[in-house]
Amino acid sequence: MISPKINTHKLILLIIGAALLIMGIILFLIPPALFPDPGMGLQVLRSMHLGGGFNNFVAPDQDDLSQNYTEFLTWWSPGQYLIPYLFKLIADINTGQAIAITVTLGEFSGLAGLWYFFKRMGFTPFVGAISLVFISCQQAFVVPYVYYNGGEILLFAFEGWFLYGCATFQKPGIALVLFVLLSGWVGFLCKSSFLWMYAAGLCCLWIRLSSNQSGIWEWIKKGFWIGIPAAVSLLTIYIFFLSKGQSPASAAHGFKLTAATFSFPVASPILSDFSIDDLLHGMLYHTGKPLINAGLSIDILIVLAILSLLIIFNILRIVANSNYKLFVIVFYSAAILFFGVSYLRQLNISYEARHFRIVGLLIVPGIIYLIREFKIGFQLFFGLIFIGIAYTSVSYLIKGYRINNVNARGPSGVAQPNIDQQSLNSIMKLDRENKNATFVFISDDTGLEILHNRIITLQPIGDDLKINADDYRYNGYAGPLYIVLPESYNGPKEKMIMKSFPGYTGFNVSMLSDKYVLYAAKMKK
Repeated sequence: MISPKINTHKLILLIIGAALLIMGIILFLIPPALFPDPGMGLQVLRSMHLGGGFNNFVAPDQDDLSQNYTEFLTWWSPGQYLIPYLFKLIADINTGQAIAITVTLGEFSGLAGLWYFFKRMGFTPFVGAISLVFISCQQAFVVPYVYYNGGEILLFAFEGWFLYGCATFQKPGIALVLFVLLSGWVGFLCKSSFLWMYAAGLCCLWIRLSSNQSGIWEWIKKGFWIGIPAAVSLLTIYIFFLSKGQSPASAAHGFKLTAATFSFPVASPILSDFSIDDLLHGMLYHTGKPLINAGLSIDILIVLAILSLLIIFNILRIVANSNYKLFVIVFYSAAILFFGVSYLRQLNISYEARHFRIVGLLIVPGIIYLIREFKIGFQLFFGLIFIGIAYTSVSYLIKGYRINNVNARGPSGVAQPNIDQQSLNSIMKLDRENKNATFVFISDDTGLEILHNRIITLQPIGDDLKINADDYRYNGYAGPLYIVLPESYNGPKEKMIMKSFPGYTGFNVSMLSDKYVLYAAKMKK
């Protein structure tokens, strides 16, 4: 007779799988909108379709609008657009549907990899299954069903399997060399920030393989088996990709130590595991209207950092598996060191909990294990927190489905929240009627629906009207110019943008709908 616990964990896994399948089907029918990063990545794919080379972003030149400039885009890794494009080619579907398949398979793959890793770390199937439920209810898990976040979902799909690989190998050999070599390439293809995780994971692997060796020479020999293929993997990534352009780590802005510099990485377990950064629209880097002021955010951050240290300490104290302790210590320490130094040097890396998600994922079974050891009152308190997180995530998902279902859509199939259908239809008609026009938008996604002409994407102008005019100015003339702006830009903002094209005169203003305006100019100044 099968034990009740085995039946329980299998039932939990079955429910999770069924829920993911249903969510995937809905997503295929209602593809998501785009976050800016993958929106930019898909613009690179669009440039490639129009004749640009691999990973080249082609756009009108600011010094001479009649010419193009080409940039090899190294800011983000190419997986965010290449993997959906692969599904698009295989299944002959549009980009939105290809993204839906990418997200669905990514979520399945991510949970499966973590399941096997948790089991490898000695946790019972029941604890592993509850851990997957907890992960599935986090807001970070449901975001890709509303907004495709590119590298985030791809990294989630791979990192569990990478952790499992680092925890599995028992001795050097060809299989180990291939794992180290290929995992660097695959992880980087998913997301460039994988590189710090790559270093942390290989460090765990090296310590595991060498821990039963007494002599330093044995440690060095084991290190060669890992270090040489890792060096080859990193060298090829640098030569064929990173060396060709700028990345978030390319430029520092001097040293600046603040209360958040190291407290944010230290607080990452709670910020990521309990969706606090998401629910507050960002503790420090705001993705919406901030819910708390800056001073209070720092105070809360310091408290969360202390609580995170207490959680980590108690997990290490109560969980017996030495390999699990190794992974928690190395990844948590690596995250604090890497991001703390990055923030100290003021690199272009935002204060967002998503960067630390792997740390949160690592400690989830440790938290579940820890909670089981506490008294019933604390377990109920944690249960209420869990239900609250799940409720906000489900609400976010349902609201996102409803909004995306009515959002505008064009040939790409992705939801277009930054334009309505009436306006988009008019723009697509102009695109079909012209072959030498330039369209201007203030969002990365709308331009994906332009198939026959060039596009320019400007940064939105804030209400303070503070901009760097050089970032907006495009000199010269190059055929018809069509600028699409929200009706709310009427006034100083629209004038600032029209002045950014000094080679044009005689702008004709027409309403595309009650929310969007078209500024058209065909005369050379």
